[in-house]
Amino acid sequence: MTTVDVNGIAVGVESFGARGAPLVLLAGGPTMLSWPDALCGRLAAGGRRVVRYDLRDSGESTTADPRAPAYTLRTLAADAAALAGALGGGAGAHLAGIGVGGLVAQVAALDHPGAFRALTLACTRPVAPGPPDDDLPGHDGATMGRLFARAAPDWADREAVAEFAAAGARILGDDPAAARALAARVWERTPAAAAPVHLANQLGLVFSRLDCTPRWRERLPGIAVPALVVHGRRNRFFPLGNGRALAREIPGARLLVLDEAATAIPDAAAGEVAAAMLALG
Repeated sequence: MTTVDVNGIAVGVESFGARGAPLVLLAGGPTMLSWPDALCGRLAAGGRRVVRYDLRDSGESTTADPRAPAYTLRTLAADAAALAGALGGGAGAHLAGIGVGGLVAQVAALDHPGAFRALTLACTRPVAPGPPDDDLPGHDGATMGRLFARAAPDWADREAVAEFAAAGARILGDDPAAARALAARVWERTPAAAAPVHLANQLGLVFSRLDCTPRWRERLPGIAVPALVVHGRRNRFFPLGNGRALAREIPGARLLVLDEAATAIPDAAAGEVAAAMLALG
């Protein structure tokens, strides 16, 4: 892992595969570890240079104050384009975003079309955080009630944070063991012990404070690169109707539904997802 300086900040990155191979840039959701090691390895084995990265206020990227971020969603989109250029994606990068990183990827593809040759959107939706459009399914109410009724852990306690994540995974329908291991890795990379910084790394709650205007959903038909939408059938946070809307509104987009997945891409699906991403070019 290292950092790359773009737009006046340091961005934490990790690379897989040959340096001169076509670039696949994976935007974190919010940390780079939202993209599974197994998927990164499959993409690299398929002849790609894979770079996953941390969004601002997470992981190895510049962390200021997640309680009052001095940037917008469009700033994060500009970071993606600048990073693609800094990494030598002269022919355009294949940009992929997962969860809140998927919001970043949509806006980046719209605002900086020349920087990207393909787009993958995983476990995300076509509107900003907050109430969804009337035709989109919102968060499952019962699931969210259980999820947010829990007391926060002691963020200074690695094991408590890991167990908190595992319990959340049980509620969301994800793999608790995988969530526990991931949370521990994220905790170890969190640059400060303060609770807001852990929240930004573990849960991405900084996005609730971002300026995400203007709307971009109506611009999705303008995306002119090959696109893939990956969504878990069991996703209760962003239910499947959100992925279907993305695939319907981006011209020519393919929808890949993972029957056994919820909010994360399980290792068991890494081969299927990698094959679909590689097919985009």
